[in-house]
Amino acid sequence: MTDLKSRLLTAALVATTALTAAPALAQGTLTVAQRQDPANWDPVDTFLVAWGSVASNIYDGLVRRDENLELQPGLAESWEVSEDGLKIRFELREGVQFHNGEPFDANAVKYTFDRLLGDVGAAGPQRSNYTTIESVEVVDDTTVDFHMAQPDPVILTKLAGYGAMIVPPQYIEEMGQEHFDMNPVGTGPFKFVSYDQGARIELEANEEYFDGAPALDGLVYRFIREDATRLAELQSGGVDLVSDVAFSAVPTIEAADNADIVAVSGPTIYSLALKTKDAVTEDVRVRRALNMAVDKQALIDAFLAGRGTPIASLQGELSFGHDPELEGYAFDPQQAMALLQEAGVAPGTEMTIDYRAGNSTFNEVAQALTGFFAAVGLNVGLNPIEDGVFLNEIVPQGRTNEMFQFSWGGWTFDFDNTAYLSYHEGEKWNPYGTSEEMNELLEEQRQSPDQEVREEILQQVANLAHEEAYHIPLYNEQTVYAVADRVEGFVPAPDKRLRLTEVSIAE
Repeated sequence: MTDLKSRLLTAALVATTALTAAPALAQGTLTVAQRQDPANWDPVDTFLVAWGSVASNIYDGLVRRDENLELQPGLAESWEVSEDGLKIRFELREGVQFHNGEPFDANAVKYTFDRLLGDVGAAGPQRSNYTTIESVEVVDDTTVDFHMAQPDPVILTKLAGYGAMIVPPQYIEEMGQEHFDMNPVGTGPFKFVSYDQGARIELEANEEYFDGAPALDGLVYRFIREDATRLAELQSGGVDLVSDVAFSAVPTIEAADNADIVAVSGPTIYSLALKTKDAVTEDVRVRRALNMAVDKQALIDAFLAGRGTPIASLQGELSFGHDPELEGYAFDPQQAMALLQEAGVAPGTEMTIDYRAGNSTFNEVAQALTGFFAAVGLNVGLNPIEDGVFLNEIVPQGRTNEMFQFSWGGWTFDFDNTAYLSYHEGEKWNPYGTSEEMNELLEEQRQSPDQEVREEILQQVANLAHEEAYHIPLYNEQTVYAVADRVEGFVPAPDKRLRLTEVSIAE
């Protein structure tokens, strides 16, 4: 563990040396570096936090959520939920236009959700978040009614992001789906200018934005996979703000005189999912033993610079449904070996961890995990996989090895968003199934309008998942940004969606 930490810190120091004064970029343009390019800008085709950090500046939803996670009016000025929770009426803003000049109105809202809940949405990962919406009815140009198939206490939060972003009907119908994927048009504070896939997306200020023009003239996101390269770009003045900062580089940035670390508790959790069919991990005793083999706090101290919290379920403390009484499996190698022996697992048994290759911090965590498993007699190998293949061809198709990375940016801060997609039968991220009891609990909490009842059920879900050891929950990490001194007004949001309308560049 110590050697791995030393190598990480040394690499960061070599890559960055001392941060020096950055040359000025074009006046009024903020450049952001992030690890991942979502590769598609259609709201129905994404589940990536990396999409939200960019596209939250291009699109608006009917509602929005501020940096304190409070719901605020968006494209809807107000809303009213019926007593039975089966109808929500939205009163819409007047005079708003999409970036192409197309008017925003009730028909655009209906088109957005008909599309999301129809064949287009069925081909993407967002639809299941919104299936409690039965239909959207246009009352008049500035009023829409959402008719619900069942009450959904999380629906307003879901309408603040991702698949619920309002899209332009005429533009999509005239230009086609493939064009829209690469040339997004919304109503947000910044307008699309150009996109070089894998490299950058450029935006310009929407001077007609209904909530006031942004302080910036332009916004550029550069997609840079390598941690050291992103930091080196901050050093040279190529970028102003770095998201996904490698934890190993935090001490270097903290010691610099022209950049700062800005951190906030985030939604992202990391875990290893465990294959429950046709593998040695089908035995719950083996899954529990694997949990007991891992020292989570050691991982946090060594690889996250202490900026994380051990978790017992797939959520952090800010999540609705978090159970403070639930204790994770204790680090107990002796008990782990006893369980493995009881399950008939011979010393030297081979297993493999599949993981996404692009995150250098998790690469090092995965290496450390093999050491923990070796200490209980297992021979565990590593299988790094390119993101697109991992996310589209390996996990959803049930083609994983015994252990595979499950990381999740639970942006709703409601455990339903993670638990339903991870544990319910038939969901993309649950290729091996769980149990009928789990299905029933997840469906029950979605149907309850009583938040206290929902919270209790979600805690039952977390406890059942713990008992069955479907995952090895590792940690909830902080979201860490490196911010150049010339950037003013940047306030990070816990949900990792960058809101940059109030940010400016000092001359």
